[in-house]
Amino acid sequence: MPGRMRVGLLGGGVIGAGWAARFLLNGHDVVMYDPDPEASRKVGEVLANATRATTKLVMTPLPPLGTLTFVATPEEAATGVEFVQESAPERMELKQELLARASRVAGPDVVFGSSTSGLLPTEMQRDMTHPSRLVVGHPFNPVYLLPLVEVVGGAQTSQAAKDRAASVYASIGMKPLHLHKEVDGFVADRLLEALWREALGMVADGVATASEIDDAIRYGAGLRWSFMGTFLVYRIAGGEAGMHHFMAQFGPSLQWPWSKLTDVPELTEELLDRLVSQSDDQAAGQSIRELEVLRDDCLVAVMQGLRSVNNGAGYGAGSVIAEYDRSLMAAGAAAVGGLLVDPANPGPMRLVDREIPTDWIDYNGHVNDSRYFQLSSQATDGFLAAIGLDADYLATGNTYMTVESHVCYVDQAHAGDRVYVDLQLLSHDEKRLNLFTWIRRSGTGDLIATVEYMLLHASTAESRTLPAAPQVLAALDTVAAVHSSLPAPVRAARRIGDKPVKGD
Repeated sequence: MPGRMRVGLLGGGVIGAGWAARFLLNGHDVVMYDPDPEASRKVGEVLANATRATTKLVMTPLPPLGTLTFVATPEEAATGVEFVQESAPERMELKQELLARASRVAGPDVVFGSSTSGLLPTEMQRDMTHPSRLVVGHPFNPVYLLPLVEVVGGAQTSQAAKDRAASVYASIGMKPLHLHKEVDGFVADRLLEALWREALGMVADGVATASEIDDAIRYGAGLRWSFMGTFLVYRIAGGEAGMHHFMAQFGPSLQWPWSKLTDVPELTEELLDRLVSQSDDQAAGQSIRELEVLRDDCLVAVMQGLRSVNNGAGYGAGSVIAEYDRSLMAAGAAAVGGLLVDPANPGPMRLVDREIPTDWIDYNGHVNDSRYFQLSSQATDGFLAAIGLDADYLATGNTYMTVESHVCYVDQAHAGDRVYVDLQLLSHDEKRLNLFTWIRRSGTGDLIATVEYMLLHASTAESRTLPAAPQVLAALDTVAAVHSSLPAPVRAARRIGDKPVKGD
């Protein structure tokens, strides 16, 4: 992941607030311009939802939250920043004015992304200073969870600007989709528009209600679309003969008068009233914020499920989350890597510092038992990354696997508590690794729990133990030279049923 950036945002509505949350949660500082006097409150509410959802989605602790500053003009939002994202309402004149004003003060190499869902970048960049740096970076709501962002250039856009924008988006856990030519609505919204036209037609004709149409999608094709899209699904539907057989069998139906794609119903007051009434019934009294939380939980569940397949490499959106987690782990390893060779700081390594989310709480109002292991395993993962188990190493099929662990519960943690995890290397050889972790309450340092681990270095492909690589063993020797002078933890090597002990 890149270092801490300063990002300028023009517009703080639903999409702009989502961008703010994604950049802030990735540790970047955000300067936002929005004339709405309620913008600060609205963005804060979106950030709260985004924090809740993102910490559930990824397995690796996020970096420290970036800072959010509201300013009075678009010029202020573009001064001294490294990237600008515009998310103003879909009015060409408004976007042209904002981009022109902001581009006059931004550095010549600062790339501008526009969140427009269909306006052409060639028109938007018309009045800009250095127009070659404008790209469309069209995201999808909620921006802080959905990874897709369409990257589209205008007539004057440089390849360097498109590459830079894609790099920024990928670094914050997104999937850039490069489009080869600009077209009204781009790709995704043109597909959505076709479905929306047909859905409106069926409501207008009384064929189905809004709720029934949504059920047809969410219980059927929508589940397939989330990981395979359209063409791959239809290829499979063709059987062993693939797409050719599918088209031969179902292609003629394209001539049948099934859809209303060119026969759009008139949006009369009667139709609008019917849609609003059906939508109100469908929401069943839930507020927008409650529906957002439900949506986020469902998206997290789907993407985590997609992440778990393919031997943990993920599939579809799940592969983006898996790669994002790896980048977070690598960034965390870089942050603590200096501790490996710091004899002047011989204490245990601090590898996790985070707040306890509300969904970690059990029926007793305390943190669920499994979450203590999650905290300590996050520290262990950070340690492994710091000693050299990066993506390239793991790609060889070699890793450390936990073969034994022991947790001692000392105190209770609750939602909202801030905790940290310290780690000490107790011993190691070419195959074994004995680690000890302390989970403590921030501020007071009070001990909450300890967890001890024994790990073995193994080949996942061959299902057998083998010596760790020389560079990993060298890093472990460096840590051991520092940690060997530390006293042994009083709870190390304890067994279930041992008498209670005092101290850490």
